[in-house]
Amino acid sequence: MADYNSGLHAVQVFVDELYQAGVRQVCVAPGSRSTPLTIAFARHEKFKVWTVLDERSAGFFAYGMARTRHEPVVLVCTSGTATANFFPAVVEAFQSEVPLLVITADRPPELHGVGSNQTINQDQLYGTFVKQFISMPVPEDTDVLLRHARWTATRAASLTTASPHGPVHINWPFREPLLPPPVAENESSNRQVVHVGTLQFSDAEVAALASSLQYMKKGLIVCGPQDREELAAPVLKLAETWQFPVLADPLSQLRTSGLTTPLLIDHYDAFLRAVMSYPEGHPVRQALQPEVVIRIGHVPTSKVLGQYLSSLTNVRQVVINGNGAWQDPFFTATEVWQADPVAMFGRLIKVAQRAQDSSYAMRWSQISATVQKVLWQEVPKMVEFFEGRVWMELEHIATEGSVLFAGNSMPVRDMDSFFASIDRKVRVVASRGASGIDGVVSSAFGVSAAVQAPVILVIGDLSFYHDLNGLMLAKLYDLPLIVILIQNDGGGIFSFLPQSTQKDVFDYFSTSHGLDFEEIVKSYNGSYQRITSWEHFQTELGQAIHRSGLQVLELKTDREENVAMHRQLFVACAHVLESLGDEWVERN
Repeated sequence: MADYNSGLHAVQVFVDELYQAGVRQVCVAPGSRSTPLTIAFARHEKFKVWTVLDERSAGFFAYGMARTRHEPVVLVCTSGTATANFFPAVVEAFQSEVPLLVITADRPPELHGVGSNQTINQDQLYGTFVKQFISMPVPEDTDVLLRHARWTATRAASLTTASPHGPVHINWPFREPLLPPPVAENESSNRQVVHVGTLQFSDAEVAALASSLQYMKKGLIVCGPQDREELAAPVLKLAETWQFPVLADPLSQLRTSGLTTPLLIDHYDAFLRAVMSYPEGHPVRQALQPEVVIRIGHVPTSKVLGQYLSSLTNVRQVVINGNGAWQDPFFTATEVWQADPVAMFGRLIKVAQRAQDSSYAMRWSQISATVQKVLWQEVPKMVEFFEGRVWMELEHIATEGSVLFAGNSMPVRDMDSFFASIDRKVRVVASRGASGIDGVVSSAFGVSAAVQAPVILVIGDLSFYHDLNGLMLAKLYDLPLIVILIQNDGGGIFSFLPQSTQKDVFDYFSTSHGLDFEEIVKSYNGSYQRITSWEHFQTELGQAIHRSGLQVLELKTDREENVAMHRQLFVACAHVLESLGDEWVERN
């Protein structure tokens, strides 16, 4: 006969309150000490419970779901080193402002410090990378602890989605026996409802900001990575009203909002390299110099855009951020407005007056459009597979409502340089909080689990290798995912860095692995296709979008050739500026 622990009724109450607080998705990494939590979630029946065998993969899978659903996802594991394997995903969730509720099981206090197996100090385990750490008491079936469990669930769930979103860690010690009693009737009393507002300024303050900006003839809007799709419309409407070009990060959701305008500048990473090579006072640099920059979102992906913003030390730079974070590694912000960006731009539109001069905006638009033409003229001439062309092809192939997931290192940088704005609504995701190459496959599966649409992951082979365990999700749940695998036998980004010139020691950076991934992918019930030409790529990807399951399309590239092709294209983009000449500067 089973030996039940009546004290674990508190866990059942806690789990039910999480449901009342809006939690629907739970990701469990199997283990023994977490038995009370796992059983309570499984028997509740209203949760979708995912079992992921590897804790690191589980963490990133939950992160991907939470990021896409914009709601807390619960992550559960047993005690000991299992908890430490959540750490990379917790860091990324904190840096990316993703609502994760991490619940780690623990041994009771009397088993700490006495050599008990699978027991480590889990208090404050994730340090400053969680919004709050909550240490739970050993559960007992008393009125006060039942109320405490219910109140803690509400508080923790609401805290993950309070601005800024982020992870909360609950550490819960359990004594044996670990089996909870049969599910008890859930009480409906003493429930709490948490209401969360947004930061806003008064009408007078908004009007004063608009008045100080709208008569400036040379303004820029820089939108960095952010996930709120509803931001695009007010930003682009204000840009049209004031004739301020918008430098839109590929992860800003602006390039893929379906809203098009010549003011949406998308190839700045390619041509700002040339602009920054000119000395201060050069006519082209002066012609593009803004009087004011309005910045929203996280720090831009483009390093050269960051350098450009850093160089504008005598320019007014207005940062609008509603989450309290300090997004200014350039140390050039002259003022910070802590307000919800969507609401702020919506209110600015109501008081903005239409600009009369569009000459400054035309300069940016002309350069961006000309650079795009040059790229499509030059790229098809290249004999070898050029990694950046993947994104140029995706401009045409990505379907309405699909999701593009950009892997870190080179894929997201190539997207920044070569992916133009499109007339379809597509969501773009990348793990740029800590910008690690680990957990990307699992994160993409988390996105896939949260949407009913094709998810296309563009990833390098080294990052793919780092998360091969994530492929188990395809086998367990038959989740659809299209992987475009850039295979150059190592970390291609190092070939762009100064250490690549040091041939005697470069092997320590090149990270060659010599792996053939085909059989590995097939062992997880995935399909694998080696791409032989761009026409082959177009055909296979077009078909893959309408298929289910895991599909991997491999493009083999040469690292040295890829570097040379990048440099060739950036030189071509620099020639665009040179071809404009003095007449362009004077005319505009």
